[in-house]
Amino acid sequence: MRLYLIRHPRPLIAAGVCYGQLDIPAENPARAAAALYPQVPPGLPLWSSPLRRCRDLARALAAEAGGMAGEGVSLRLDARLAEINFGLWEGRPWDAIPRAEIDAWAADVGGYAPPGGESPWQLQARVLDFFNRLPEQDAVIVTHAGVIRSLLAADQGLPPERWCELACAYASLTVWQRTPAGGVGAAQ
Repeated sequence: MRLYLIRHPRPLIAAGVCYGQLDIPAENPARAAAALYPQVPPGLPLWSSPLRRCRDLARALAAEAGGMAGEGVSLRLDARLAEINFGLWEGRPWDAIPRAEIDAWAADVGGYAPPGGESPWQLQARVLDFFNRLPEQDAVIVTHAGVIRSLLAADQGLPPERWCELACAYASLTVWQRTPAGGVGAAQ
């Protein structure tokens, strides 16, 4: 299994605002698609987070495939590919979130869930559920940094407090593969 993991372009939101599953657009998805499309093998299944910043990029990638190859690529959306849910923190400036909640998160990075949201361990569980049930051997996945990092972290045995060490720039491609023996390994 070889997966082409694509992170969405920079979201159109003010700096310092907490967003996870907040449904916001991203900068110029068509330009990002034009740059990314030549980096993936043609004809692969295309999956995306349903959130607009990913969905718009995935639609632009499908359009690139139709325009360049003469045939379209079907796009499938899956909620398990959405970014972490920050619950009541969504859309709030980070400095407006109660200090006690931030401290509780810092004390248990993997297990703490913001009010109405999910923890990094819960995010990783749904992400791994998606990848373990993926019907294709190879696919293009348009998603978020949290999803990509949680998959790579599972592969490398990293706890959530170390996930930010895994590089994942906006509008970037990460190639990941599962070895034939059933293990996992990152490629690039």
